[in-house]
Amino acid sequence: MTPRYDILGIGNAIVDVLAPVPEAFLSKHGMHKGAMALIDADTAQRLYEDMPAGQESSGGSAANTCAVAANLGASVAYLGLVADDVLGHVFRHDITAAGVHFPTPSATGTAPTARCLIMVTEDGQRTMNTFLGACVNFGEDDLNEAAIAGAAVTYMEGYLFDPPAAQAAFKRAAAIARAAGRKVSLSLSDAFCVHRHRAAFRALVAEDVDILFANETEITALYETNSFAEAAAWARRDVALAALTRSESGSTIIAGGDTFEIAAVPTKVVDTTGAGDAYAAGFLTAWTKGLSLDKCGKLASIAAAEVISHFGARPQRPLGNELAQL
Repeated sequence: MTPRYDILGIGNAIVDVLAPVPEAFLSKHGMHKGAMALIDADTAQRLYEDMPAGQESSGGSAANTCAVAANLGASVAYLGLVADDVLGHVFRHDITAAGVHFPTPSATGTAPTARCLIMVTEDGQRTMNTFLGACVNFGEDDLNEAAIAGAAVTYMEGYLFDPPAAQAAFKRAAAIARAAGRKVSLSLSDAFCVHRHRAAFRALVAEDVDILFANETEITALYETNSFAEAAAWARRDVALAALTRSESGSTIIAGGDTFEIAAVPTKVVDTTGAGDAYAAGFLTAWTKGLSLDKCGKLASIAAAEVISHFGARPQRPLGNELAQL
């Protein structure tokens, strides 16, 4: 059957709060620059009160990917759990306005909607502090089987992988997609996530994933090696298709015996928030349209370059023409 959606994302539904900060702000709060840390409600409130003024929008890694893909012209749906509260309503309105179908009902009687406090230093690096809130309750019951079965590719976010219920949901979602003849994609999201659940990630990648996204740090963490070449060789054995990003060095796409080296699109780096999310959006949008892998990588690099050229993880201009021009 013809897919109803090109892409369906599954991830942590989070309201992003993004603000520029000096390096001293990170030191003051004991943050590891460039990392993502999980924080509790009290810490989230303290950091929020101490942050400079910034931007607030629907976010989360997979949600960002879905919004960028919709901007590029893909038909997109998203599954993620928010509470029936003010931030939950903000998230639902914002992602729907971005052109993404969001069928997951709001949860009641649970933790508040999640939020991610993103500190951006002058060099464009982002340091994230996340209060997961309602996200930790996402499980198999929150899967929309019809939406998953109706998507050409289901894209799952590694950040969601911490709770056991979410891991079970990933396995179930992959089974639903496979049974419908669809493809399954995974983003490793963060090296710290990989270190916490390496064995489970390795099993998921080898058994259930068709398309893997990771940056250099994440893929070497997955395969416990300091060598990118060695990690890439492992990925070649484990998955049919892997897109491995390497910051300013571009990306490497691996498919069977084929390898494509994709150059990064030159741009002034203002904020790296969402670069990998945008890359995945561009790649999957082109892939679901049947474009060649080198063109998939090119659109991915274009999308990533656009979002890192300004604050925030969403494009500030329509990108649909970029797809048409490939």
